[in-house]
Amino acid sequence: MTTTLEHTATSAEPRGGGLARHQNFGTAIVAGVILAWVGWFVARHLFWSGSDNWSDQVATMTATGWMIGFWIGIGAFNAPFRWLVGNDNSRDEDLYYAGYKQGRARYWKYTTDHKVVGVQYIILTMSLLAVGGILAMAIRTELIVPGTHFVNQQVYNSFIAIHGMVMILALIVAVAGPWGNFVMPIMVGARDMAFPRLNALSLWTLVSAAFLLVTVLAVGGLPVGWVVLGTISDQAGVGMDFFAMTIVVFTVSTTVASINLITTVITMRTKGMTLDRLPIFVWGTMITAVLALYAFPFFFVAELNQILDRTVSTSFYVASGGGTSWLQANLFWLMGHPEVYVILIPAVAALFEISSVMARKPLFSYKTAIGAMVALSGLSALVWAHHMFTSGWAPTLGGPFMVTTEVISIPTGIFFLVLVGTLWRGNVWMRLPTLWMFGFIFNFIVGGVTGIYLSDIPLDEQLHGTMFVTAHFHYIFVGSVLFGAIAALAFWFPKVTGRFLDERLGRYSFWLVFIGVQLTFGAMFLSGLKGMPRRDASYSLAFEHTNFISTIGAYIIMAGMLILLGAIITSWRKGEPSGPNPWHANSLEWQVPTPVPLENFLEDPVITQDPYHYGEELVRP
Repeated sequence: MTTTLEHTATSAEPRGGGLARHQNFGTAIVAGVILAWVGWFVARHLFWSGSDNWSDQVATMTATGWMIGFWIGIGAFNAPFRWLVGNDNSRDEDLYYAGYKQGRARYWKYTTDHKVVGVQYIILTMSLLAVGGILAMAIRTELIVPGTHFVNQQVYNSFIAIHGMVMILALIVAVAGPWGNFVMPIMVGARDMAFPRLNALSLWTLVSAAFLLVTVLAVGGLPVGWVVLGTISDQAGVGMDFFAMTIVVFTVSTTVASINLITTVITMRTKGMTLDRLPIFVWGTMITAVLALYAFPFFFVAELNQILDRTVSTSFYVASGGGTSWLQANLFWLMGHPEVYVILIPAVAALFEISSVMARKPLFSYKTAIGAMVALSGLSALVWAHHMFTSGWAPTLGGPFMVTTEVISIPTGIFFLVLVGTLWRGNVWMRLPTLWMFGFIFNFIVGGVTGIYLSDIPLDEQLHGTMFVTAHFHYIFVGSVLFGAIAALAFWFPKVTGRFLDERLGRYSFWLVFIGVQLTFGAMFLSGLKGMPRRDASYSLAFEHTNFISTIGAYIIMAGMLILLGAIITSWRKGEPSGPNPWHANSLEWQVPTPVPLENFLEDPVITQDPYHYGEELVRP
């Protein structure tokens, strides 16, 4: 049998590590702040303009210093530097970087073990949801009654923009981050990700970008809205520079993560794990990674152009220099609509896994589910202009884009049919993951049906700038994707912790969040049908009652999420023990011990059938 790190490790703590022993999340922040100050100091003297200590060049160099300092402080450059000087890592050093025998400290370090990275993504997702949720409550509190009360329109615009981008970052990684790292390699029989160091790098790169995004609020905000409109972005302050740098670095993170995931699935599957035996969640994460490689570079180019316009006086978007805002709008939405399915597909794929296990049935029409995910990804590249129906851009293309937008409802409808078909006449086990899955199904119907209305140009002309659109995409993101992410958390929580997520608190959380979603976004539909514009800090008395209901619903959602947070913390520490396979599932992640060994398997498993054969004698891998 092949010699591995774990097999050759002794019971003692590894002696390697070197500089990495002194590096962690804290040193990363310190180093990032120091190099950010160095960047600010140098740029201020190079580009100083009177009494203004901040300019676009200064802000960009400050953000660059923060990123480089953070990477140095966390230890991302240690191994490449050792390799450059001809001194590659030893076995003990690789063990140290894998977090071997380091306890909880490894969760705050640059760690190569894919399972640790998965837990780090859970922590990151919860942190981003907390920041986005606080901003959401600030927005809803401002809108509880007519009139501007707490903040002016400019600050309100910044709240909208940062809330939107933080929540999008959170939901992009909410399923694919934790479970694409923790369980996906085990599902395919791999010992780790194909590129463990790059796996850690993508995680900590995203963390550094998230810090920079939140900092936008402290340096003048982002008054141009979350779509960073090209027509007015040249009028924004240095918060625009920080935002653009965030997106550039975020794209680096997602690109590295996507390449790593695809390579792992294609090249590291265990013997017998043919493509038609892959768990459906693996298919979902791999298709999502391919779609991310297509979509996010558009956003990268859009924001890189912003940086160049603002720092070296190019004119990609500046009309006085021959630029056009249509370039920015198209680049943004070429990313913006595929991004919805980068968020949605992993959640749906996780629910496919849950539905099969909890109904004790094979997944209904496995190949059709894969085909729907592939079709959805392909069609998502052909619908971006429906976001610009009311803008006046290329009106002759309105008909074709309306057709592609309506056609994309077919694969999303297939998702619903696969879920219902799997549950139909099954022996459904009504545990916490199942409950959140049913919440997803209800909300997904509402979000999907209202999306079909918005694909129709005459209706979109009436509703596009209203709260109806806000309600629609919140039913998709909050009512569907967030519910799917929580279902996945409840399902795989025992594999991470060896304990069940508290069933009682989880059910309290579910009903509060579910009721809160119906009140908050259901009332928004009514506000939109009445004509209430979105992105306004104040509104007419005609919308008073629906906004009051929306705000009360938002507070109910907040209460439910706080209860869920309490359930996660208490269950992680002293929850009911679950054992290695509490759901009696067949896929590989449930066949290994809990806690999972460092390299997952003592011997490489051999697969003889797919994992969805319930009601038959199980052939153990």
